[in-house]
Order: sequence, then structure tokens, then C-alpha cells
Amino acid sequence: MINPEHKLSLTKQAAALGISRGSVYYLPKPPSERGQALMNRIDRLHLESPFAGARMLRDLLNGEGFKVGRKQVATLMRKMGIEALYRKPRTTKRHPEHRVYPYLLRNLPITRANQVWAMDITYIPMARGFVYLTVVMDWYSRRVLSHRISITMDTGFCLDALEEAIRKYGKPEIMNTDQGSQFTSLAFTRYLKNNDINISMDGKGAWRDNVFVERLWRTVKYEHVYLHAYDSPSEARQQIAHYFDFYNRRRPHSRLDRQTPDRFYFESLSSKAAA
Repeated sequence: MINPEHKLSLTKQAAALGISRGSVYYLPKPPSERGQALMNRIDRLHLESPFAGARMLRDLLNGEGFKVGRKQVATLMRKMGIEALYRKPRTTKRHPEHRVYPYLLRNLPITRANQVWAMDITYIPMARGFVYLTVVMDWYSRRVLSHRISITMDTGFCLDALEEAIRKYGKPEIMNTDQGSQFTSLAFTRYLKNNDINISMDGKGAWRDNVFVERLWRTVKYEHVYLHAYDSPSEARQQIAHYFDFYNRRRPHSRLDRQTPDRFYFESLSSKAAA
């Protein structure tokens, strides 16, 4: 997404994407073996107990034999892009260029495909190191419309996933995300506005506002990620793409009356066209 030949300076390009200029030149360093083990265990504990903050995770880890302090746990959680999930009061005023939008889905009946899409980012452990995964998911059918893997948690790979989903399936009426910097960035919100897509954002730390994506993370991790030790980001891309193909086309979904997301999604579009 950053183009050194563009007429805009690197500083302005980075600002538009919601990242620091320094991150343009940043080359991620793999964590130590101990750090990797801690992050992998924190990831599992977070799925099991999403309400646990740094102090509780520290105590759980200490009980399992990991000698770690609260500050280190908090640092690793920030690196992984996770936080304890519960509703918090808004006590800070955000920068006007990173506006937070209201949550639009409360009491809204979701009755058809492409009415609401959702996006989120999660940490994916590998044999050595880790990557980040983002998906675009149709809220009604739970179908994964597109996804991207990245070694950095920036806006660019989220925009790539969104652009692919719109190119293949049209556009939703509403896009729902959390309040992460990738989704509040000017580049991301401007793209949604330019496509006349209404923007909805979860309450900070409120997992229920994006519950279907949270359930998808649990599914993909327990059914695939934790069973495979990817050797590289390219292998992670390939294997996760294979899993999502299975998830969409072949895996019956308990919330869809045992139908597949593919069938539920395309039948909804057919019904809409017929009407």
C-alpha cells in the first residue's frame, strides 16, 4: 500500500493508512522461543476466557509454570492485538481523523446476505513466529467472503481483503468492525464512504457486538490452526485458504440448520433476485 514513487510523501501515505512512518521501514523480528510459547498459550487462554485481562492471564500462566509478570503479558497482548473483552466506558476523546462510528446493529433484524458484513483481525501462531489473519464475513450466512494473511497488523491487508470481497460479491449495506486503528484509519473509512457503505463499530472491548467473527476465530483455530504448525507465512496462507474453502463449501453450520455457509449465502441472493 505504501508507494515510494507516489506524489504524496511517505509521511502522508503512512498517516492515511493509520500507521507510523517508522513502521514503513520496520522489519519484524521473530520472538524468542520463550516469547513464542507465551504468545501461543495466551492465544489459547484468551479463546477459553476472553474476559481475562493481563493480571488474570499472568496468574493463569504462573499456575502453569510460566514465570511471567503482568507487564510482559500486557506487552504480548498488545503485540497480538488482543484485549480483555467486556464493555468499557468511553473515557478518552479520539483524534478527529480517527473517528469512531456508532454501533448500528443493535435490534436490527439481519434477514439477507450482503446486508451486513463484518471484519476483524486475529493472531495466528506458526512453528516459528506468527502472522495476522483478517477476514470479511457475511453476517447473515457466516460465509467467509475473503481473507488475508500479513506479518504486520496494518491497514493495507485489511483494505486488500475488503476490495476483493466487493469485487467478487458486490457491496454490503453495513460494514461492522471493532475500533482498531486499522478500521478507524482514514484510508479504510474513506473507502467505505466512497462505496456508500454504512459504517458500524463495536463498543470498545464488547465482544458481543461482533460475536459471529469471534466464533469464527474459535472455529478456525481449534479445527485447523492448532492442529498445524505452519513453517512459513506462505504455508499459513495456503493452508488457511484450504480450510476456508472447506468451511464455506462443505462444513455444515449448526446455526444455519446444518446447511453450509455457501448454500445459505447463495440461496439468500437467489431469493432476493427472485423477489
